[in-house]
Amino acid sequence: MQNTNKTENTEQEHPFHYSMFFQRARWLLLGAGMLAASMSGEPITAGAQTVGVSGYALPTIHTQQAYDPFDTYTSRWTRADARQIRARSSLTNPTGGNSLPARLTMPDIPANFPQTNPDVWVWDTWTLIDAQANQFSYNGWEVIFSLTADPNAGYTFDDRHVHARIGFFYRRAGIPASRRPRNGGWIYGGHLFPDGASAKVFGSTTLTQNAEWSGSTRLVKVGDNRVSVFYTALGFNRTDAGANIAPPIAIISKTDGRIHADLTHVWFTGFNNHEGLLQPDGVYYQTGQQNEFYSFRDPFTFEDPAHPGYTFMVFEGNTAGERGAADCTAADLGYRSGDPYAENLNDVLNSGATYQKANIGLAVALNRSLTKWRFLPPIISANCVNDQTERPQIYIKDNKYYLFTISHRTTFAAGMDGPDGVYGFVGNGIRSDFKPMNWGSGLVLGNPTDLNQAAGSDFDPNPLQNPRAFQSYSHYVMPGGLVESFIDTVENRRGGALAPTVQINISGQNTAINLGYGQNGLGGYGDIPANRYNIDVVAFLQDLTSGNGSTPTNPLVALASLGQ
Repeated sequence: MQNTNKTENTEQEHPFHYSMFFQRARWLLLGAGMLAASMSGEPITAGAQTVGVSGYALPTIHTQQAYDPFDTYTSRWTRADARQIRARSSLTNPTGGNSLPARLTMPDIPANFPQTNPDVWVWDTWTLIDAQANQFSYNGWEVIFSLTADPNAGYTFDDRHVHARIGFFYRRAGIPASRRPRNGGWIYGGHLFPDGASAKVFGSTTLTQNAEWSGSTRLVKVGDNRVSVFYTALGFNRTDAGANIAPPIAIISKTDGRIHADLTHVWFTGFNNHEGLLQPDGVYYQTGQQNEFYSFRDPFTFEDPAHPGYTFMVFEGNTAGERGAADCTAADLGYRSGDPYAENLNDVLNSGATYQKANIGLAVALNRSLTKWRFLPPIISANCVNDQTERPQIYIKDNKYYLFTISHRTTFAAGMDGPDGVYGFVGNGIRSDFKPMNWGSGLVLGNPTDLNQAAGSDFDPNPLQNPRAFQSYSHYVMPGGLVESFIDTVENRRGGALAPTVQINISGQNTAINLGYGQNGLGGYGDIPANRYNIDVVAFLQDLTSGNGSTPTNPLVALASLGQ
């Protein structure tokens, strides 16, 4: 929700301190806090966080201490932390089974999953949110936004990324999953932006393709229909064979539009003007010149109740510096002094692990219209641990700050291992000495994976690997601990569809899958419910008569329908 105690055109070129309506507001409504018989696997105990596993080093000590967001402190997801994933996994499971702890494993998705829509592949998906990440319906319709590509355009599923467009889907709000079609009942509304609009942020730069990658969509103010989309504009200049002529250009961008709805459908207007907000600086965040395979994407904006007057953004980045530079430190390894199972720093530097240097970045808005931003130091790094910490989000529960992100098995550094899935960290503020969750490992929810077998990949599977090791990806944690994602590969069947929603219960430093949710832990496909509603009566009456294909309706009957 936007502040209303200053005029809309009030701008300042430095962080502002005007008062907010949110006093101690928690921006995520969470239910299902009971950690009881409905959950699978090992019981959650505080002791499980501190007792080590024989033969493995102890995790790094993390205090969860909060620092000022403008401080220079960056927490570390260390090698000592990440090795706890392997320490807590089974060494004796049958080949092709699941070696992960049961309570951290996503249930098996059936191989006969439905397609969300036959006309588009669907992957990264997000919702219409406010500054506290509440999910809103609009005038009786739930709305989601997804990366989409055309499955009939002649390119493969794995080539979809350079063709990605943000699309939108809608469905009637308030209908339980049991009464919806099996595929979730989402109606495809088309591309969100006008053709060619997102390419404007690149100016006259020579490109062979441009794509729209993930971000977040903000409802500007409850009670009206203005929305702001923060996303990643990607520009490519490639040969016909797909090699880079120049490094890809990633620009975190913003565009504004309006949502509309009548009794039959949802549509959008605007999004003609796109503004580039941030490009990596080479100081905190690696550039394409430093590494043509750099990551810089996935903006998620929010307001922090502990720092009213500021709007922050988290995003995926890589630690600045030349690709492969041997500059990981003992702090990145994170071993306790004298630990007999600690790795030697030189061995790590010589292992190839220096090519993996993910971080999660932080920026602050400098004006109220959220068109000017300033980089802050990263809030967490994963140097010599992993190369991708995608789609980060801040989630507040019980006055704790949870930093959730997603990563791949194939992006872990040499000597590290973990499944595709959700990773989480907990602290006392948005800049904290974050403690990796679940025994200090960071793993929150993984696809069923046999860590005793080579990874393979979604497009080239290892026949000895669990056939669902790449079943779902791009998870997003929603209010109530619900988690949505998309289907990648199940038993060699490629997806491009919304996965079943699952639920994790979150308690302090621990999580567990709730097997009492849905059927044996799997909810409905694409079950992405709003937990708030936005009614815009004036716009609704205007939309009824706007000529967008709806049948004219008695205004009183139409207004009554909003409450249904």
